[in-house]
Amino acid sequence: MVNRRDFLASSALLTGGLAATRAFAADEPTLPGKTPHTKFAVNVEMWWTKLPFIERIQQTAKLGFPGFEFWSLTGPGKDLAQIANVSQDLGLGIAQFTAWGFKPGMNEKKNHDAFRKAIDVAIEAGKTLHCLKATVVAGDDVPGVSQAEMHDIVIEALQSVKKTVEDAKLMLILEPMNIRVDHKGHCLYGSAPAIKICDAVDSPMVKINWDLYHMHITEGDLCGHLREGFAAGRIGYLQLADHPGRNEPGTGEIHYNRVLREAYELGYRDFVGLECRPTDEIVAAKRVFAADQW
Repeated sequence: MVNRRDFLASSALLTGGLAATRAFAADEPTLPGKTPHTKFAVNVEMWWTKLPFIERIQQTAKLGFPGFEFWSLTGPGKDLAQIANVSQDLGLGIAQFTAWGFKPGMNEKKNHDAFRKAIDVAIEAGKTLHCLKATVVAGDDVPGVSQAEMHDIVIEALQSVKKTVEDAKLMLILEPMNIRVDHKGHCLYGSAPAIKICDAVDSPMVKINWDLYHMHITEGDLCGHLREGFAAGRIGYLQLADHPGRNEPGTGEIHYNRVLREAYELGYRDFVGLECRPTDEIVAAKRVFAADQW
């Protein structure tokens, strides 16, 4: 039995502990991008979208982040030589870019010549940008073609550039999507079929862009599937966003402190792409910092 005096004393200790926790949380970093464990790469297609492209890279450095990622090689403000020079001047790494998107699909043989040409372009871009990884996307569903058949065609496409990317040392990272929220009608989702494709290609330069947001929506058990992916040796890159909303960590249901710790303990030391829509860039950066505490 606990008497009233002991209960009040223990309550005071608990209150003091909570106050200390709040004080620590309030002690916000001046450079939230400088995180203790994880190297984050800001997706500058989704952050500071009202600013010119180069200024988004500059803002990334101002918050202390060590790197950034982006999508297509073409578009407003995307002078690759300038991007490379600015990133080097600021001491930023370029984590990855997109070499092949949704359309036309890699899952149709008629597009394979174009795919190979796009990979040649990506190799040269990687050299200019000093970037070692490029995302490729399988493609949307083809009417009348089964998922298994489409995956076999994706394997053929990747096998056709296997030696090319191995010689160039550019890693192609295949990204599975989710069909519940963002990419209904896409032909590849979840970790198991992506691992199967990479096993069939069997190259150190063809791995998975393991987007934790998509994986959470598709299959859950993020830590368990991460362990499987690392055991298979098929994880090439990690991205994240919270769910629901696809905003920064701390806005949804994913406990990223635990997930990022799992990745770290499994030996992952490369960039984690912040492919999320920030509610506010400064607030988002502080939440990213908080997600890297354990």
